[in-house]
Amino acid sequence: MKCHKVDYEIFGDDMQVVEVELDPNESVIAEAGAMNWMEDGINFETKMGDGSDANEGLVGKLFGAAKRVITGESLFLTHFTNVGRGKKRVAFAAPYPGSIIPIDLSKLDGEFFCQKDSFLCAALGTKVGISFNKKIGTGLFGGEGFIMEHLEGDGMIFVHAGGTIVKKELNGDKIKVDTGCIVGFTKGIDFSIERAGGLKSMIFGSEGLFLATLQGHGTVYLQSLPFSRLADRILKNAPVAGGRRAGEGSALGRIGDFIDGD
Repeated sequence: MKCHKVDYEIFGDDMQVVEVELDPNESVIAEAGAMNWMEDGINFETKMGDGSDANEGLVGKLFGAAKRVITGESLFLTHFTNVGRGKKRVAFAAPYPGSIIPIDLSKLDGEFFCQKDSFLCAALGTKVGISFNKKIGTGLFGGEGFIMEHLEGDGMIFVHAGGTIVKKELNGDKIKVDTGCIVGFTKGIDFSIERAGGLKSMIFGSEGLFLATLQGHGTVYLQSLPFSRLADRILKNAPVAGGRRAGEGSALGRIGDFIDGD
């Protein structure tokens, strides 16, 4: 497998964008809607496949598209190609605040597993597939970690994460993580699910009923603010019927209304 060799530059701190530099005839693939801007001379085309196999037939493309639908991603990927002269740049960013992690697959034995909404873009030649966790406990309770995107190749990929990103190197160690806080991990890491403490902690705790466990030899990327957690907090404080915010019917909410003069 030979991926296109692209250069890049990342801008920003907490709401980052990656600008990928393409030589003539070089291409990058990205999730639909991820592009921010591009220079004149770059052509883009929406395709059903990732382009990693030039001889892939229609059946193979349909099968690959079906797997993307299972993950909840778009049916298509967008291919951006430099058809002009000289180097051209195209920029990508995720639809919510966070940071971008550049990963060179050639340094990670050619494989990386990430949450299904973390993949942003990659050099053409990268195979974008899915991986099911075969453990039944993970399937029933793993939530966001049950179906992972499986990225294969020898070029650059870019994944997106929310909040602060922490990179951990495991050498046979074991860590327990909220399932939503996992961005991705390399081959050699075993992912499973464990019960979170005793019955009391499971009923009255706010950490969830189950935690993900990561163990083995490899690299793990974690995020402090997964989008699911951010969206949940926004929904809890969003206006409801009558223009009132959720929670305003409580005693504290009525006190707030009195102070505001309502």
